[in-house]
Amino acid sequence: MRLEDFDNDEDRVIQDRLKRKTWNEIRTNDSWAIFKIMAEFVNGYESMGRIGPCVTIFGSARMKPEDAYYLLAEKIAYKISKAGYGVITGGGPGIMEAGNKGAHLGGGASVGLNIVLPFEQHFNPYIDSDKNLNFDYFFVRKVMFVKYSQGFVVMPGGFGTMDELFEAITLIQTKKIARFPIILVGSSFWSGLIDWIKAVLVEREHTVNAEDLDLFKIVDTEDEVVHILNAFYKKYDLSPNF
Repeated sequence: MRLEDFDNDEDRVIQDRLKRKTWNEIRTNDSWAIFKIMAEFVNGYESMGRIGPCVTIFGSARMKPEDAYYLLAEKIAYKISKAGYGVITGGGPGIMEAGNKGAHLGGGASVGLNIVLPFEQHFNPYIDSDKNLNFDYFFVRKVMFVKYSQGFVVMPGGFGTMDELFEAITLIQTKKIARFPIILVGSSFWSGLIDWIKAVLVEREHTVNAEDLDLFKIVDTEDEVVHILNAFYKKYDLSPNF
C-alpha cells in the first residue's frame, strides 16, 4: 500500500519504516549510521569523563512539580549533591527535572542526557549548560548512564524507567559490569512488582535466583538513599564501571 492510502499518521510511520529498500540503500544508510553512532560515543565519553562521580536518578517524565515523588526526588538529589556526588538524569521533565533541580540547588554537577523523541522529552532548565548532552540513539545514551553512574536511584516511572532498571540488574547479574548500588524509592510503588518477581519468577518458575533480589534495595526517604551510597563507597573505590 502507498503512504497516502493509510488513514492515520501512526500507520503511515509504520509503513514508511517498513518500506522495501534496495541493498544499495541499506548499505549507504548503515555506513552513515556507523559514523553517527561513533560520534555520539566519542562526544559522550569525552564529556562524561570530565565530570567525576555521579549518581543517576530515573523516573517518570509525567510527574508534576506538586507531586510527592517529584518533591522527594528533588530532596534526594539535593542530599546526593551535598554528599559529594553529581546527579545525572535523562534531562527531561518530571522526575528528571526534579533530580537536576535538587543537584542545582545543592551546588553539585547537574547532568542531562537528552534523547530526541516525538513526545514528552524537552530538556529542563536545571541542567548545567556544559553538561547538557543530546542523543539520537537510545543504546548510546544507556551506555553513558551505566558507565558513568556510581549508583542508580530509581523513582516511580513507566516503561523507560523499568527498561533502565532491569538492564542494570541484568548487567550486574551476568557480571558484565561490577556491582553498584541500585536503590528503588517508594515501597508502595515497587512492592507489587517485587512480590510478583518473588512469587512467579523465583518460587514458581525458578527463572530468577533468590539471591538476585539482593542486587537492589527499596527505601522511602532521602536519608536512606545517601546512607546506602556512602556505606557502599566506604568499602569500594569510585570509578567508571567498565
